[in-house]
Amino acid sequence: MRPRNGRTCSNVCEERLIRIAAVHGQTLNASQLGKSLDISYKTVKSYLGYLEGAFLIRQLQPYFTNLKKRLVKSPKLYWRDSGLLHSLLNVQNEDNLLSAPWVGASWEGFIIEQVINALKLRDMTFWPYFLRTNDGYEIDLVLDFGKEKWAIEIKLTSAPDLSAIQKLNKAADLIDASRRILISRTTDNIDNGKVVSCNLEWFIKDLA
Repeated sequence: MRPRNGRTCSNVCEERLIRIAAVHGQTLNASQLGKSLDISYKTVKSYLGYLEGAFLIRQLQPYFTNLKKRLVKSPKLYWRDSGLLHSLLNVQNEDNLLSAPWVGASWEGFIIEQVINALKLRDMTFWPYFLRTNDGYEIDLVLDFGKEKWAIEIKLTSAPDLSAIQKLNKAADLIDASRRILISRTTDNIDNGKVVSCNLEWFIKDLA
């Protein structure tokens, strides 16, 4: 069966997957995505539900709390397999990846999956979210353990500066997070009890 414009169904499916891959790491606007895919809002929700049920994407829900701030209330969409994401976006090599404008979002999604999986392997019970306010406060990953919350910020840099920690602390104060963790590609891992700056390997070994 061919659509009226001559494209095969497999062509259309691939094109739609590529367009969904292009919004990796962004807050979901189903109506806007539907327009780019030439399908309805309801069909977009159905597609995403199928992809999520197949463990291909994660719709990271926003964290709601009683803040005197306006919060972003749409989920963020991440492809759970970075290799599949890079294939859909036609990444040929490491240089190609590192020069892409969305490389930070790719790294963010990769770290989120690794953190969640590492904690689940240790049978830790938690609920993952993100936090973003309309006035610029943001936490890439909020882990709610019930009795405590962790605020995790993710940076691609190998040399995070003090301002990144300060920004994380300000956002973490909004939800009274007991641990504030900045994960980057650093080789200088620091843990002062409440605030941690580390790489992924150190996090999995010492915190997860």
